This record gives sequence, structure tokens and C-alpha cells, in this order.
Amino acid sequence: MFSPPPANNAAFGGGAAAKDLVKDSSDRAFMADVIEASQSVPVIVDFWAPWCGPCKQLGPVLEKAVLAAKGAVRLVKIDTDQHPMIAQQLRVQSIPAVFAFFQGRPVDGFMGAVPESQIKAFVEKLAKLSGGSEADMIEEVLAQAKEALEAGDIQTAAEIYNELMQADPENAQAYFGLVRCLIAAKDLEQARQMLDGAPEPIAKDKEMALARSALEVAEQAEKAGPITELQDKVARDPDDHQARLDLAIALFAAGQRQEAVDALLDSVKRDREWNEQAARKQLVKFFEAFGPTDPLTVQTRRRLSSILFS
Repeated sequence: MFSPPPANNAAFGGGAAAKDLVKDSSDRAFMADVIEASQSVPVIVDFWAPWCGPCKQLGPVLEKAVLAAKGAVRLVKIDTDQHPMIAQQLRVQSIPAVFAFFQGRPVDGFMGAVPESQIKAFVEKLAKLSGGSEADMIEEVLAQAKEALEAGDIQTAAEIYNELMQADPENAQAYFGLVRCLIAAKDLEQARQMLDGAPEPIAKDKEMALARSALEVAEQAEKAGPITELQDKVARDPDDHQARLDLAIALFAAGQRQEAVDALLDSVKRDREWNEQAARKQLVKFFEAFGPTDPLTVQTRRRLSSILFS
């Protein structure tokens, strides 16, 4: 069963993710930390020593660039005083010495303390080896989470969104993805707490309105009446638009999305101005709840336009 995340975003700290991205290693752990890890993501190895002044300059800048890549690249630091074997095998003659590994072999590197701009370009170049830019990788992961949620796998979707939040606490799409997971799990109270307690950068995102609409529709659905009774009312009086509106909401609550939009489209056909265009406005809420790229949203918008402009 889906276990909802905390509503307070402070729980999504990035400390654990940072530890995974930057770590100290040794000659003995080199195979696991570098060779094996580099099969899926580029791994930068920083050979350094405590007495080395340029190493102290380079280290923090290198760590900053790796953390900014948000998982596209990892950094392993090896103290050559304590662990000289790998450095000797790679014929390191002076430090700092930086090597980049991908798929088990060295692919790039440099010696000495270089400018921050060069380090940033070095890391960005490596990030592309594992499948593209940071933004591309995030988009791919978000797509995986969305696919899981649409397939009804709330737990998997929530885990992916949580991981993204750990790496980037201000990722609005991941934050609202978690809200949608809560809505799908029918934990509407916690979903509202997350929306009401969203950090300022997230609260200003355009997704906020869509998430609130999804929550509002879910709250409407909780109060929906029995489908059979509402179908009977509409059958007895096809112009009972309130019954048809209630039926659409009840159908939505039952997961019958196509039937729900069909009921509202019928209402718009019969009397588009009823109750200040209530049927059309409810359709818009459904669109926001489904998401703008959902195939049903796209299809129904076309059908609605053909009715309104016929």
C-alpha cells in the first residue's frame, strides 16, 4: 500500500543523495566504487592528499559541479597517501590528478587545479555520456513516474518522485507528482496539506493550479451519488442537467473517465449556457485533473470545440 510522504518539504533533504554522489574510496573499494559503478554513470576519480594545496582548491569546486549535475555524474575521492596502489597503476606522477571512467574504462581526465569554468564543462561533457543532459535525464525519470501512476502503480510512482525530491527539493513536477499520488491513494487531506504547505518556488509554479483542480475534482468525487440512480434520473428527464453533472462526477469517481466526459459533452450540446456554463467548466476541471497532454484531454477538447463553434 502506498505510504504517503510528509507534507513538510523539509523531509525531502538532499543529504543522502549528496553522500551517494560524492564519496571517499580506497584501493580495495576501487573496483566497486569506480569500475562497476561506471557501467551506468560516469565516475570521476580525484586523486589527492591532505598536504596538497592545489588539491584543497580543486576538491570543493569539483564537488560543487558534480552535485549540480544531480546524479548524471559521480565523484570518488582517493587519498594517495593512504591508498597509493591505483594511482601508481594509472601512472599518476603529481596531484591533484583527475580521471573520468565510463563503462569500466578511463575516458577523460586532467592534472592540476584548473578554472571552475573548465571543471563545469568537463562534468557536463561526461553527463552526456550516460544518456544526455541533466534536464534530459530528469525528464526521462519524470516520464517513468507518470507512466507508473497512470498504470495504477502508485507506490512506484511515489518512490520515483521522492528520489527526485531528494536530489532537487525545488523540483515542482516531482512535488506535484507526489500530490497526485496522494490523490490517487485517496489521501485527500494530506494532498491538501502538501499543496497548502508548498515552498514558495513551488507554490508559484503553473502546476499548482492544475494540482488544485485535480484535488477539487477528487473531493467532488467523494461526494458523488450512486451511478445507477443518477442514470435513471437522466433517462427520465434528459434535460435534468444537474443530474447529468452529478452523473459525470460519479462516473469520474468510478474511474470511467470516457463516460464522464461524454455525459458533460451531452449537457453542453443540450444547453451550453445552463447554470453559467457549468458543464463546460466541469470539463475544464477534468482536463486539468487528467493533465494537458493526456490523450482523453486532447480528444475531448477537439470534441468540445466542434460543439461550441458549430
